[in-house]
Amino acid sequence: MNLDDLLIEAAKLRGNTVAVASAEDEEVIEAVAEAINRDLAQFLLFGNKEEIEELLVKKGCNKDYVKVIHTRSKEQASQQAVKAVFENEASVLMKGHVPTSTLLKAVLNKEYGLRMGKVLSHVAVFEVPNFSKLTIVTDAAMNIAPDLSQKEQIINNSVEVARAIGIDQPKVAAITAVETINQSMQATIDAAALTIMNKRGQIKNCLIDGPLALDNAISLDAAELKGISSPVAGQADILLVPSIETGNVLYKSLIYFAKAKVGAVIAGAKAPIVLTSRSDTSESKLYSLALALCSTEK
Repeated sequence: MNLDDLLIEAAKLRGNTVAVASAEDEEVIEAVAEAINRDLAQFLLFGNKEEIEELLVKKGCNKDYVKVIHTRSKEQASQQAVKAVFENEASVLMKGHVPTSTLLKAVLNKEYGLRMGKVLSHVAVFEVPNFSKLTIVTDAAMNIAPDLSQKEQIINNSVEVARAIGIDQPKVAAITAVETINQSMQATIDAAALTIMNKRGQIKNCLIDGPLALDNAISLDAAELKGISSPVAGQADILLVPSIETGNVLYKSLIYFAKAKVGAVIAGAKAPIVLTSRSDTSESKLYSLALALCSTEK
């Protein structure tokens, strides 16, 4: 499967609505217009009504599939978009032209927020040139320095996303700088613990191995040279990174150096959240929408 296949799968689903917070953004509306052209979903667009409608006309968007709700501020747009998901008027939340902190404040609201007691984590699905399958990276944007318990939940979130896009038993590599346990490197100890937890059935629906360095996780040749033999080594579907710095650098390296395509969601909430960056292309936003829509079926 590639990311274009994900668009096809998302188009097979019916009845989904996406709530967009502060939708007055050209790249967002371009993605919305393309999503409507592909019959992916209907949209509730919260924000400055005049600016949004100007962009809808500019991008040739079919207005039969959108409803624009005027709000006086980005805070109000975020609150109303989150409430629309909370009240089951929408099945996906999407970030528009609004600071991430503003949207997350609404997401975490105790009265109408979307948190379910789990860790929220970023799950990015990459289509890397010359790789035969999709590669999932987590967590590149939410959790700064996750402990063992948080890493367990991050894995569970990413496994749910992987299974939603057809990877029934994803192979998870706990990435560290080395492939051996080093008491001075907490990430290697956590990786070994997660591997044991998986073998004992504490973490289900996946195969975990670690610690693994990046080369050993994605290259069978590298794993063989190091004498590493496991069902995960060289064949990882999910790369669990030890910290946000590692994840963020890997994420951006894949995009800018490897020219990879990407779609990403925040998982672990009541509904998938499309939390793209202002620098992300409309294509990336479209892939993220497709990933979120597929994740509603997990």
